[in-house]
Amino acid sequence: MVYTYNKLVRDKIPEEINSMEGRKTKFRIMDENEYIKELNRKLLEESNEFVEENDIEELADVMEVMESIMKIKNIQWEEVKKIQTKKRDKKGSFDRKIYLEYVEEEKRNIKEEEELKKKFRKL
Repeated sequence: MVYTYNKLVRDKIPEEINSMEGRKTKFRIMDENEYIKELNRKLLEESNEFVEENDIEELADVMEVMESIMKIKNIQWEEVKKIQTKKRDKKGSFDRKIYLEYVEEEKRNIKEEEELKKKFRKL
């Protein structure tokens, strides 16, 4: 029986699977472009798992993927924290639990309409 995954996995997973009796993996090493694409997919996968479970283990998986993305893109935590602070100072945080229901405008706003059409907003 063959179970097809076609996804990015942690470095030790093939070794772990191959050490089990009756199990064997086939894997390959991705190039950088494919790796970035798969990290993005993995971030969505792990984020969805966190949303379903709200479990600290799933949050750790999200952070692991984020750190891998940061590493490949040469982004430092200090840089992220600096931008986070700047955005918090300008727009606030999420502490007040504000849920925006709608915005009423007198004129059509194409930019706003495009933003609302984004696929991730329909979750």
